Amino acid sequence: MKIRLVRPTMELKNKVIDFRQEFFDNGEMIINGSELLDKTENYDDWLKAVIDNTREETVNPDWVVTDTFFALDENDRIIGIIDLRHTLKGFLKDFGNCGYSVRPSERRKGYATEMLHLILSIAQNAGLSELHLAVEKSNLPSIGTIVKNGGVYERSFNFEGEQADVYNILL
Repeated sequence: MKIRLVRPTMELKNKVIDFRQEFFDNGEMIINGSELLDKTENYDDWLKAVIDNTREETVNPDWVVTDTFFALDENDRIIGIIDLRHTLKGFLKDFGNCGYSVRPSERRKGYATEMLHLILSIAQNAGLSELHLAVEKSNLPSIGTIVKNGGVYERSFNFEGEQADVYNILL
């Protein structure tokens, strides 16, 4: 398995729209780690927001500096998306530094584990010493992904009636 992380670009627009649609066609209306790709109809608007959120000077005042990446396979197909939030404030103190999703047709192939592994070095290079990741207690595949990358259970919290766990990964 060989994937690489790339930042969103205008050149990826059609592939991103296809990626997004696969979630919707699978009945999934939430794409974790996507910087609201699932809620934004216009790719150009989404791309501008994602780029703006990479810098302290232009980040949305209600958000934090965030790097977003697509995971591409050797054929340049978008396999997944992952984001890295550099700081945590407000509700992000529960949700953590990182969210990710793998397209439905590519799950259970180890891609999420590899995506998280790749983001760890990016986080370390950005000066972070640890990552906090939240996951629904029922999401066993994601818990496995986090644990395989060194995640250690830290605490639990309730969100909208569901229990979620927070894991810590030291960098």
